[in-house]
Amino acid sequence: MSLPPDDRVYSQDHLWLQIQDDSVATIGITEFAQSELGDIVFVEQPVLGNEYQTGEICAVIESVKTASDVYMPVHARVVDLNQDLEDSPEIINDSPYERGWLCKVELFDKTVIDSLLDASQYEATLSG
Repeated sequence: MSLPPDDRVYSQDHLWLQIQDDSVATIGITEFAQSELGDIVFVEQPVLGNEYQTGEICAVIESVKTASDVYMPVHARVVDLNQDLEDSPEIINDSPYERGWLCKVELFDKTVIDSLLDASQYEATLSG
């Protein structure tokens, strides 16, 4: 497994956030998470326009092995969804850090990013 990209931050729940500008972030699952899930067959995406609290279930990812809840890593409003996942959820397996993103959110408090992990801290949780 390759190192997680260092241009984003990570949650303990194996999600990544990439900040686009002052208040918008793209969210996806990590390579580790997709490898643990196995072949992804369906994604129940967050609701566009909905506001989610930190830790609230916002999506479900189903694989041939299991279904896994996705917990919103920040307090945010969903402003965009990855429409490609509707017909091709396996994109997450093929490209978890690029084409396999889940949603884009508007952050309510950008300082919450400081409580998330950088790439090296996240990687340490995987080997620890």
